Amino acid sequence: MNTSRTLNVFLLKVAALIITLCTTPIQAENSSAVKVDVGVILDLKTGPGKMVQICMSLALADFYATRSSHSARISLHFRDSQGDDVLAASAAIDLLKNVKVQAILGPQMATQADFVIDLGEKVKVPILSPATSPSLSPNQSEYFIRVAYSASAQVKAIAAIVKAFDWREVVFVYEGSDFGRGVLPHLTDAMMDVGVSVAYRCVLPPSADDERILMELYKLMTMQTRVFVVHLQQTTGSRFFQKVKDEGMMSEGYVWMITDTFTSHLRSMDPSEIDDIQGVIGVKPYVQRVKNFTNKYTRKFYEENPETDRVEGLDVFGLWAYDSTTALATAIETVDTSHQGFKPAVSGESLSDLDAIGTSQLGPSLLKSIRNIKLNGLSGQFHIVNGELQPSVFQIVNVLGGEKGVGFWTEEYGISKKLKHSSPRGVYTANKEDLGAIIWPGDSHTVPKGWETPTNGKKKLRVGVPVKGGLEQFVKVTQDTQTNRVTATGFCIDVFEEVIKNLPFAAPFDYVPFPIPGNQNLPDYDALVSQVLLGSVDVVVGDVTILANRSKSVEFTLPFTESGVITVVPVRKDRRRSAWIFLRPLRTELWVTTGAFFVFIGSVIWVLEHHINKEFQGPPHKQFGMIFWFSFSTLVFAHREKVISNLSRFVIIVWVFVVLVLTSSYTASLTSMLTVQQLQPTITNLTDLIKNQEPVGYQEGSFVTGLLKFMHLESSKFRNYSTLEEYDEALTKGSQNGGVSAIVDELPYMRLFLAKYCRKYTMVGPTYKTAGFGFVISLTFNPES
Repeated sequence: MNTSRTLNVFLLKVAALIITLCTTPIQAENSSAVKVDVGVILDLKTGPGKMVQICMSLALADFYATRSSHSARISLHFRDSQGDDVLAASAAIDLLKNVKVQAILGPQMATQADFVIDLGEKVKVPILSPATSPSLSPNQSEYFIRVAYSASAQVKAIAAIVKAFDWREVVFVYEGSDFGRGVLPHLTDAMMDVGVSVAYRCVLPPSADDERILMELYKLMTMQTRVFVVHLQQTTGSRFFQKVKDEGMMSEGYVWMITDTFTSHLRSMDPSEIDDIQGVIGVKPYVQRVKNFTNKYTRKFYEENPETDRVEGLDVFGLWAYDSTTALATAIETVDTSHQGFKPAVSGESLSDLDAIGTSQLGPSLLKSIRNIKLNGLSGQFHIVNGELQPSVFQIVNVLGGEKGVGFWTEEYGISKKLKHSSPRGVYTANKEDLGAIIWPGDSHTVPKGWETPTNGKKKLRVGVPVKGGLEQFVKVTQDTQTNRVTATGFCIDVFEEVIKNLPFAAPFDYVPFPIPGNQNLPDYDALVSQVLLGSVDVVVGDVTILANRSKSVEFTLPFTESGVITVVPVRKDRRRSAWIFLRPLRTELWVTTGAFFVFIGSVIWVLEHHINKEFQGPPHKQFGMIFWFSFSTLVFAHREKVISNLSRFVIIVWVFVVLVLTSSYTASLTSMLTVQQLQPTITNLTDLIKNQEPVGYQEGSFVTGLLKFMHLESSKFRNYSTLEEYDEALTKGSQNGGVSAIVDELPYMRLFLAKYCRKYTMVGPTYKTAGFGFVISLTFNPES
């Protein structure tokens, strides 16, 4: 079996070599072309390093094959960094000092590139590196040309995916190096922009062993968040996901997202490594298929590595290496290459190897040519602006036996299934419907909700609730005598459970009942609040008022009800329904006085007129009737009798004026009684109650007793009640019959009371302000505990 496999591989290599010899064009060398030395620093022992090396060699071969009259020709000098930062720096110094290179391609790692960029800056030699870490910036180092997308370019695409599925929290898993730390601030800002919080940041050293990875995974298991964004190099990432699968975390309900560096290397990973990440979502720069070049690359790889049995998969970093080499060759064609020497240091003293190197004469002009260059490359639009390769399209892939494209993301349009957009230009969208079908971890087709109750049996919240005899509309607590299960209902409970339901994570809880007796010497709401401080409960939910003295030891949420303490008193009886209401505008004494004056005025007029006026003469019964008739007829100004005496006329004038005033006042008073609701309180101010030391009712367990004591009402005048019906009964009896003159309580309760007994009672001032109802938590409460 093994002999047959070896023979097949050998025949494939021979065939590839024959095809290469037959298809490789014979290139005519330009004898007058100036050689330009260019250094290349790669980790040549790894697959990605070998891939990049081959792509660079193919780029130069293709470039000069079509340019027989080229004026300059690049000569590549490869150095192996062996993945070591010191060796990479040593290789750069060797290339600059001994080879006199005019540019350096690489290194690939950010930690290696950091020092090499500083060298290039000092000797004025451009450094074209695919290092993606945002901690390295062309804006800070002029001679640094980034020939790959910055890792920060993908953060909006990742945030858009999280937003599309409405996940509220994520966990970052990243490498504790410049590669990982550089992208973290950008990724955090992108999540904040879409309203997503970062629950935890898991840092793995580049050299993390299995024990360290397992320790971090155990922490992740105990968390509620199930959305993880992984930003690791391929080597560390593969070991990480192997442990993830072993610990059962690559199962239904989990969401794993990988960044572009990892995703771009999926094609070069072993099948066993791919099997560990089934259901993972990844983003990577999108490039079209380059089948012809892939075939050429495969042949070249076998030619350069005859001992290998497996071709390193071609990815976007290889295409970028091809395009960056092409761009460098294009830039060199536009500059004067006749002066390639290095100017010696100005001081003339060689204090170090760098001082001995001096500064490149070609470097500044070459930098100017390549710092802003644009060409159509294998990777698409290869456009460098101010030393930075500009990102365009990111592809969203789902790992399912391999990588399966499920959508695209662009800065302008957001998420879409296709690159060709039918939506208006500039309309940004991020909807899960714009992605193709995704198979999630555990071979699940159901979109994970992003959080779960931790599998390690995380402690439930202990929610204290008050148990009292009345006002169950706000809180009602019942307990099953057989199972001891506590159930709570009411307005306050509804608010709390709605809040829990809308949290972006699971928050299991149990209700803990706390009795609120009606005796002043037994526990009240202050005692319930103190249970949080004592650690008996984690949260208190109910009709608990936010007070300054309570806030010293515990923390309150924002209030969810109206605030204020008010006084409710009975109203005087409404007498509008009485049949004798027309008599109410005037008091009895005024009615009697008015009637007497009518008789008196009639008698005065008769005395003054009956001797001289025939209309006031006649039989006694006629004269007696005239006295009453004349005076009462003036009430409606209907008297017919003429008066002759001037004194009579004067009396009538005065009397008519009095009648006018009297009738007007009567009409106004009667109108008011008939049209205005007469809900007049029996008491207009709480201060009057306190001054008269009248009995006052309040709700049992309430803080209102403290307010009344502060206002100097004697404790013997306090009456506590627990239900609305008891309030009504006490007010109906009144203070004279064992009841109370008023009820003092908080606004939410009193609105409920007045809604039921609106015709019997009314509110009187003043209103004493409070902060309203709030939920109570400890100042040291940790939701992850």
